[in-house]
Amino acid sequence: MSESKDLLTTIQKALTINLDPPKYGTFAEIGAGQEVAREFFQAGGASGTIAKSISAYDMVFSDAIYGKAPRYVSMERLKLMLDHEYQLLIERLSSTRGDHTNFFVFADTVATSSYKGTNEAHGWLGMRFQTQPKGEPSEIILHARMWDKEVVLQQQALGIVGVNLIYGALYYRADLPKLIESLRDNLGSNRIEIDMLRFSGPAFENVDNRLMSLYLVKYGLTNAVMFGKSGEVLQPSEVLYKKAILVERGSFRPVTLVNVDMLNCATAQFVQEPLVKGKDVIVLMEITMNNLLSDGGLDAQDFLSRVDLLADIGFTVVISDYSEYYRLTSYFRRYTKEMIGVAMGINNLLEIFNEKYYENLEGGILESFGRLFRNSVKLYIYPMRQEAYEMYIAQGGDMHGLKNKSLTTNVLITAKNVKIVDHLSNLYAHLLENHYIDSMVGFDPEILNIFSRDVLRRIKDRDPSWEKMVPAPVVAAIKRRGLFGYSERPILAAVK
Repeated sequence: MSESKDLLTTIQKALTINLDPPKYGTFAEIGAGQEVAREFFQAGGASGTIAKSISAYDMVFSDAIYGKAPRYVSMERLKLMLDHEYQLLIERLSSTRGDHTNFFVFADTVATSSYKGTNEAHGWLGMRFQTQPKGEPSEIILHARMWDKEVVLQQQALGIVGVNLIYGALYYRADLPKLIESLRDNLGSNRIEIDMLRFSGPAFENVDNRLMSLYLVKYGLTNAVMFGKSGEVLQPSEVLYKKAILVERGSFRPVTLVNVDMLNCATAQFVQEPLVKGKDVIVLMEITMNNLLSDGGLDAQDFLSRVDLLADIGFTVVISDYSEYYRLTSYFRRYTKEMIGVAMGINNLLEIFNEKYYENLEGGILESFGRLFRNSVKLYIYPMRQEAYEMYIAQGGDMHGLKNKSLTTNVLITAKNVKIVDHLSNLYAHLLENHYIDSMVGFDPEILNIFSRDVLRRIKDRDPSWEKMVPAPVVAAIKRRGLFGYSERPILAAVK
């Protein structure tokens, strides 16, 4: 849904709900004032919608009503609020109007900027609602960050996104991409970021929350989303907070033995770094959106296949729209001051030194490297066979031509002997000498001729040799789910 003159204003959305007789519920808000409820009162006709509005600011009152939670601005706290208020709503009003009312509870727990402005302005918002009288409730929960500098603007933004959430839950639930895109109505993405979203309940029985989270990135509501080892949607700050981070970027289509070996080698070196010893470490596999979009569209099944395969072998997955590595590491810096490691192959290293990617920066490649390597960031470089390296250079960075080549040489290109363009060679030497860039050790030389595109071609050609190029759990999953064009049926020869 694009911005247009037909876009409903926040007041129009609130008034539409106020004038819809079956919709009736409670607003419980802590932390920023009753910003969402205020929108409904200002729209007029709020008595047709609001059963109760409450804001228990004092912690003693709040604990007495909702019970204790580890943190006041947390998903746990939000769930306690939704549980309590929904149960109370049903108990008190079901007998008098339950036959003709779709009850709902909206709740949020929020921290706006403190007087000194040193804290994170963020909050958890949730909507629990019936889709029919006396029906079982469904639920939408999200985590939002407010980027406005002034508290009054943060409060205003919170009120708008709250109305958008309620309106979307009530009227857009049959079109979830539209619901998700509508969360930024009358706001844009420069004021609010939504980095976690979860649907549950009978109205969303067939919804895959990983795919819904991907729409947050696609529509510009956030720059990255995360999925756990069991495929669950994660809230980034809760996973990354104060941890040392190691990340490998790839297409993982499919994940190969090289992908796993690369990350294992990098991890072994990363945990031995003096700045990492004794620290909590999180290891991530990251896929960029430009690796997911095909002809401008999103192949949902392809995306879910890749995330599933990475989860099958125990990895946490990040999906981001950060094309440049310096933007990815800057994103991680929101959550941690600890060391960040990036595992990559020679081809990715050469791309980092390609100046065309930094034409939008006033300081060009020097500015990008200043952003990338500041605050304890190190690149760990996986080697490449010389034939592959020479072909990569000859083809202008395209690895596709490797598919029919036999790469058996014992000569390896590493971070220490890779050829960088002459006018950047001194810069590279500086980074190498000062250990901003290191060669990986302990890698398996027998698997260096494996490339994802070659594996994918062999799967589609029904060449069984692909099975030796990916981890055993991935082989089993590809066969079981029929991924990437896999089929056990032989290819029939053309009839002459």
